[in-house]
Amino acid sequence: MAKRKAHWSRFEELIKRSGGNLKALNRSELRDLGLLYRQTAADLAVAREDSTSSQLAAYLNQLVTRGHNLIYLGQKHRAKGILSFYSVTWPRIFRETFPATLLAIGIFAAGMIAGWALTLRDAGFAHRFLGPQMMETIDRHQMWTHSVVAIKPLAASFITTNNLTVSFTTFALGLTIVGAMWMMLFNGLMMGVIGAATWKAGMAVSLWSFVAPHGVLELPAIFIAGGAGLEMARGLLFPGMLPRGTSLAEAGSRASKLVLGAVPLLLAAGTIEAFFSPSDAPVAAKFALGSILFGALLTWLTSAVTKRSDL
Repeated sequence: MAKRKAHWSRFEELIKRSGGNLKALNRSELRDLGLLYRQTAADLAVAREDSTSSQLAAYLNQLVTRGHNLIYLGQKHRAKGILSFYSVTWPRIFRETFPATLLAIGIFAAGMIAGWALTLRDAGFAHRFLGPQMMETIDRHQMWTHSVVAIKPLAASFITTNNLTVSFTTFALGLTIVGAMWMMLFNGLMMGVIGAATWKAGMAVSLWSFVAPHGVLELPAIFIAGGAGLEMARGLLFPGMLPRGTSLAEAGSRASKLVLGAVPLLLAAGTIEAFFSPSDAPVAAKFALGSILFGALLTWLTSAVTKRSDL
């Protein structure tokens, strides 16, 4: 203790002098801060091993905590960092993991084709799958979305929450390997059944004009979340030359960034689905908005912008 006390005092002095801002310290003080932080953390580990040094351990623990907060949490995130993530980092990660997203799209498409075929072949399949209430609405040639118009703000919140839940659940189920695949297959099956049922009822235009404005953002976001889940499964099953834990950690880092990047798409889709998609706007306007948004999304995701820090 006599030997180390001077170092602890110096460490505490630097923390106080900084005032919570690393910019207040010069180059030499910053170097000392980093060195003293590591030394004090090591001293804390030693003190915790000695049952008679509980008071010393408590003091060193609060000192290390203050130093950690200063070093790792002392700088505020800048808006430029968020802009860089969405303009550079996220599109780059999307392109790097696109095979996983493409597999998610393929599974969704397979489910959609299966749902469409089963509905056309078996007249009662849609009733069993969708439930009598929704099928009664389709049989009356009415869209079940009319009720959304009367409660737009509440509907926007509910739709967005539901979409976020589906996306994060799909991502998390990647660790179960088959979970993400099942989510993609089930959602594709549902889309196929609804599409076939409304087509048989002569409501195809009503359905797809409703889906187009928000679906061009919502569906890609769901596909990306599915790709994130499959990326997790890939890191777990096929680590290559890496230890399995390291492979999973790296895949998890990429996958979590993918899901985070898709959140703005789901927020925008939920708002459009509540306020514009079920409205009485002309069908041409709905398809036009969908085309514009999808074109903008493709441009964003395929942009080749790079930064030096990403090389």
